[in-house]
Amino acid sequence: MDHFEAGVDKLASMLGAERAQAIVARFRSLSPVFEQEAISVVFGRTWSRDALDVKTRSLCSIGILSALGRQNALKIVFELALSNGATLEEITEALLQTAIYAGYPAALDALTTLEAVLVEIAARAEKKD
Repeated sequence: MDHFEAGVDKLASMLGAERAQAIVARFRSLSPVFEQEAISVVFGRTWSRDALDVKTRSLCSIGILSALGRQNALKIVFELALSNGATLEEITEALLQTAIYAGYPAALDALTTLEAVLVEIAARAEKKD
């Protein structure tokens, strides 16, 4: 299995096949080259490593992306974190760490993004019912 296929499989194992395909398709619509690289490197080579579990990777990524102000990527990682077993309390703690090291405005922006993700997840769940 190549890194791209491994990446798609890893993403699907965390979010489900339908949601994973939606993310892959979004990357593809922006740039097929970016899609191949992002899925291969991010999920096929890095998130697939065994040294850290996916919940820990999710919480680390939340802190980093929040500090950098990368709200679009943060949306995906919040969803990953929730599906990887992170609780809202743990996510909030990661954002508190972000606040003390990267600033409260970065953490507040991330909280606003988290709120939007929770609304989106609820809407998707309601739509399925």
